Amino acid sequence: MSENIGDYEILFHWSRLDWLFEDDQAAEEFYDNEYWKGAMPAGFKTDRDGSYYLSVPRWEAGIPGTVNKIEVVDGRPMLVAYPSWEMNAVGDMFALQSVLGWEIDEQNRAWFLDQGHIQGAPCQDGAQKIVCWDLTKNELVESVPVPDEIASYEASFLNDLMVDNLNGFVYITDSGLTDPNQGGLIVYNMKIKELRRVLHQHESTQDVPGYWFQIAGKPVWKDRPMRTGADGIALSADRKTLYWCPLTGRNLYCIDTALLQDFSIPQEKIAEAVVDLGDKGTNTDGMSADNRGKIYYTMLEGKGIGIYDPDQGSFSEFISDDRMIWVDGMTFDNMGYLLFNNNRLHELFQGDLDWNDEYNLIIWKAYLGKGVKSYLHYRE
Repeated sequence: MSENIGDYEILFHWSRLDWLFEDDQAAEEFYDNEYWKGAMPAGFKTDRDGSYYLSVPRWEAGIPGTVNKIEVVDGRPMLVAYPSWEMNAVGDMFALQSVLGWEIDEQNRAWFLDQGHIQGAPCQDGAQKIVCWDLTKNELVESVPVPDEIASYEASFLNDLMVDNLNGFVYITDSGLTDPNQGGLIVYNMKIKELRRVLHQHESTQDVPGYWFQIAGKPVWKDRPMRTGADGIALSADRKTLYWCPLTGRNLYCIDTALLQDFSIPQEKIAEAVVDLGDKGTNTDGMSADNRGKIYYTMLEGKGIGIYDPDQGSFSEFISDDRMIWVDGMTFDNMGYLLFNNNRLHELFQGDLDWNDEYNLIIWKAYLGKGVKSYLHYRE
């Protein structure tokens, strides 16, 4: 691949996701019941050694592993439950139940955000949690339950997170699952092991009333608008500003992280400090930031990736392709590339996919420039 900024190519692609199973019976159940029709690629990540991982939330029945490592077998990308099949066991509250968004930090540790919900059912106590796993040592660092009073077991939809090891905080978006929506942000203080919910049902964390978006001419649901609150989240490289946006809406919001880090600051003051940065021209799912100050956001309506420049206060298109249908998670490698996936979420769950199309589900890589890395590598 040539190294011109904005060049992009396909890294992996599937007609449907496939797993390498431990036993024949599990494989038979998966394929005979066509559970693969509900298997949606979500959070794509790469670690320090260049291994690739993919989260698959358990929104439908029969998802074998909610966190997986990608192994290429005879040229085909296959999934293997990670860290183990046991750590992906449904019904074991210690194990990972349903992971959508997650992060790999600069210490090569994975931070899994376990939604806890299986097929949309209310969470069991202990299912909803933040799990930090050391990828180098292959061992658990900590598991932090997210209790009902922080994120309702019935109404929460823990979407994505950003990690700040410099100051010792994790920031989480809760999109809300019920109607009326109950969106909000959650802050985890690593040092004192405490969680706080902020901006609960604030305008910036809620769906925009009456907003009914389409992708490539198709509405998400055919009979009603989708209603999803705080979704995309990004942390500036200097760790001073947190950005987020609702999925059902086009505006981008931000706040000074110092206000979120002090748990004694009143909720009203936090609400007053939210800054509306304006209309991105598209709604957004995944977001992230690089080590040089830029904020990247997926363009659902725009079918691609956009960039927000805080210095200029400007939104601009980076890349777009008609094949980028429902662009979701994104990450950075250490070679100047942005990696992201498109999963055709609305078509997948409405049964509109041609399962013989080898390019239904795609992982992309786009060149950003020499030295461009994740926000986690600000000091490098």
